[in-house]
Amino acid sequence: MTGRALPVPPLPEDPQDDDLGRPPLTWLYVPGDRPEVVAKALGSGADVVIVDLEDAVAPDRKEYARSATAELLGDQVTAAPDAVPVHVRVHGEDDIRALAGLPGLAAFRLPKITHAVSVHHVAAVAPGVPLYPLLESALAIEHAYSIASAHHAVRGIALGEADLRADLGVREDAGLDWPRSRVVVAARAAALPPPVQSVFPDVRDLDGLWASCRRGRALGLLGRAAIHPRQLEVIERAYRPTAEEIEAAEQIVAASAVESGALALPDGRFVDAAVVTSARRTIALAGRA
Repeated sequence: MTGRALPVPPLPEDPQDDDLGRPPLTWLYVPGDRPEVVAKALGSGADVVIVDLEDAVAPDRKEYARSATAELLGDQVTAAPDAVPVHVRVHGEDDIRALAGLPGLAAFRLPKITHAVSVHHVAAVAPGVPLYPLLESALAIEHAYSIASAHHAVRGIALGEADLRADLGVREDAGLDWPRSRVVVAARAAALPPPVQSVFPDVRDLDGLWASCRRGRALGLLGRAAIHPRQLEVIERAYRPTAEEIEAAEQIVAASAVESGALALPDGRFVDAAVVTSARRTIALAGRA
C-alpha cells in the first residue's frame, strides 16, 4: 500500500440550506384503476397525489390502470402550473415508457428498489423525470446511500414499510426505528429532502396516526403518505411546527439579525449558524416564510 492519498469525491450540492420554501407534507395514494377516485383526490387538499399502478391494482386491471392514468396525465389541467403534482408509483417498465413523456407527470415512485443500477436504468428510459426510489427490503436499507445518490434525477427516498416489515419479521413498530433513521441519514448525506413517512394502514385510528406521525417527526421524517383523505388533516397538524416551536424559532432568527456569530439568548439557549438555519426552516414550514 502506497502513501498516496485516496481521492475525495466532491460533496453533493445541498439544496436544503438555500431552499426554505414550504415542503409538501401530505402525499395521498389512490388506485390507478379508479379514475373517479383519482379525480376526488386531486381536490382533497393533499399536497401531492400518488397514482398507484402497483399494489393497489389487481393483475387483471393493470393495463386499464395504465391507460386511465395516461389519459389523466395527458390532460392539460393536470399540467397547469397551479395543479396538484401527480406522482405515479409504477409497476414495471411498460408503465414507465407509457407515461414518461406526458405533461401532467410530476415524478415516478419506484417500488422495491435494491440497487443503484435500477435507478440508472429508469433514468435512462425516462430522462428528465424526477424519481423517488422506495426502499422495501433489508438489502435496500443496506444500499440506502448508494440509491439516494445514484443519479441527479433522484429527488427523494422513502421506505415501503409493509414489505420491509415482512422481510425483517418485525412485529412491533419500534423495530422499524433504525431503518427509518437510516434513510433519514442517507437522504441528508445525498443532499435530498427528509424522507416522507410511510402510510399508516388503519384509516379509522386517527389517534394512532397522530402518535405515529409525532414519532416519525422525532426521527427526522417530514410529512407522510396517506391512503384516505381523512388522514390528511392529522398528518398536516402533526408535522407542522407547534406555536411554541414557531415562537422559539422567531426569537432565534430575530436575535441572529441583531448579532452575528454564536450568541446566547436571555433564557440561556446557545445559538450558532446551524441553529439559525434550523429555526428558519421551522418558520418556513409554518408558512411564515
